This record gives sequence, structure tokens and C-alpha cells, in this order.
Amino acid sequence: MNSNSDPAKDRAARAGADRVRDGMIVGLGSGSTAARMVRHLARRLADERLSIVAVATSKATADLARSLGITLRELDEVERLDISLDGADEIDPQFRMIKGRGGALLREKVVACASSHRVTMITAEKRVERLGRGMPIPVEVSNFGLAHTERHIRELGGTTAVRRSSDGSLVLTDGGNALIDCHFPDLDDPAALDARLQCLAGVLDTGLFVGLCDVLIVARPDDIEIVEVTRAGATHPNNQ
Repeated sequence: MNSNSDPAKDRAARAGADRVRDGMIVGLGSGSTAARMVRHLARRLADERLSIVAVATSKATADLARSLGITLRELDEVERLDISLDGADEIDPQFRMIKGRGGALLREKVVACASSHRVTMITAEKRVERLGRGMPIPVEVSNFGLAHTERHIRELGGTTAVRRSSDGSLVLTDGGNALIDCHFPDLDDPAALDARLQCLAGVLDTGLFVGLCDVLIVARPDDIEIVEVTRAGATHPNNQ
């Protein structure tokens, strides 16, 4: 990893890794920012002689963590995670997010829901006033009845595209499931849309993450903002 290629992303990743403490059980997210975080975390473990156990949200993250000497467990081998660290594709002023563009959304959400403390690491352009204007919502679905599931999503008012490789084959998640990328023109209530999508037969989970951000790290090339999200929705920004 060349940290100079994207200093803001590297700054966000480093700030996330710095929140891990000795003895923690840590959820490791997926994607480019999470990969940088894993590398920073591995350096901390070596330099500070920290002992942690980690759970990865994707095969790619697991392979990276294992190559760096981070001890991994399956999620069902631990009772709860102390902290999870992951990126986001978009996040709005209410800290609602679109995640999973890389295809790990189901496992990312399961890990987030099993964590006591969820940290989201982003660069400034990922903050948006309204979700879905620049980023599709990925939906993980069963391969069985894929066309029918896609039709039901369209009946909710969305435009859809089944994610495929350049050769036309389905892009599959680590769980072997298909992905449908969706756009909804009037995404006023992400929680309501998430609930409606989850009620459709064939839908396994969505990339809408609501109420799953406890700390937001926003990095720019020259500074960083850390926002603590309280239960009441208030925030306590800290610029560094």
C-alpha cells in the first residue's frame, strides 16, 4: 500500500486503527479504506505488542489480515465484538449510510449488528445531503428466482441492474449470492425503504445501514474530524 496515493483515505484508516485497544475483539470491514486500516492495525500490533482477535467481513479482508499475522475467528466463535471498523460509500447528516459497493454488505451488516461500537471511516466526499443520488443501493439476493426478485424491487419504484462481470456472468458475493444495484429517485426515508426491501422474497439484505454508526471519522488530506454519535442523535465533533 502506498499511503501517499490517497493521503485522506490513509488518514481515515489510521485514525480507525488507533481506536483499537489491547484485548479487543475487532470486526474488520471490507474495501480499500478497510484494507488500509488492517495494515495500520497490523503495524500497531507488532510495534505495541497488542493482543487482539479479529472477525473479517470478507474473504479478501481475511486473507489480508491472515497474511499480516492478525489472529482471526469466525463470528460464531465469539459472543460479541467490542468494535467494528469499516468504510462507507455514502453517509447523510443523520448518519444513515449506503455500504457494500464491494459486495460484502450482508456480512458487513451482520458484523456491525454484533458489535458494541461501530466506527465508520470515510473521506470528505462521501458525506452527502441525500443518499442514493450518486451511489446505487446494492441489494444481496438469492440466485434462485433472481428475475422475479428484480421485478419486485422495480415494483417498489426502483430502477435496477443485476451486477455482472465483463463476460456477462453474475458477480457473486462470498456467500454465493447475486447483487442487484438499485436507484430510487425519492429516497426520503432510507429505513422505510430498507424494511420494504427486506420483506421481499429473495432479498437477503440491503446496503442501507441505518442506526449502525457510533463514530464517524471524516478525513481530508490535511485534517480529520471525529464525530461521536449519541443515542439522541447529537454529535460532538473533534477536529484534529
